[in-house]
Amino acid sequence: MSIQLTILGRVDTMARPLRLPLAGGEVRAGFPSPADDYVEIELDLIAHLIKHPSATFFLRAKGTSMEGDGIKDNALLIVDRSINPQPGHIVIMSVDGELTCKKLRIMGSRPYLVASNPEFKPIPLTGHDCHNWGVATHSIQPLAPGFTV
Repeated sequence: MSIQLTILGRVDTMARPLRLPLAGGEVRAGFPSPADDYVEIELDLIAHLIKHPSATFFLRAKGTSMEGDGIKDNALLIVDRSINPQPGHIVIMSVDGELTCKKLRIMGSRPYLVASNPEFKPIPLTGHDCHNWGVATHSIQPLAPGFTV
């Protein structure tokens, strides 16, 4: 399957909101604007990233099969079990008892799980014991060396 997933846990629906500062303006890849150097509001990341807390859990992804979709090795995935998977969604699926993370596609008239790395072949769902675990809604990974999530 080419990607290993580790279940990390569920969302704590009883936790108090953690509000962090959200700077106003946009981040530019060119020259910075001094006018944007202020805090506009506070943002609760859990409320922003998780729409259905009781149906959401976290997974750790290992492998390179989904790098083209921004899921790098060791990424933290937010997975929502309440979303009905549709073609184009990145899903967590058990295929013959092995968890995998792939994009759901319809090829011809049959469903497949497709990696975003062309080194990996599509996985036909027909003829396999398949169970949907949820739709990956976000991938979180560090940008600075030495940081982990």
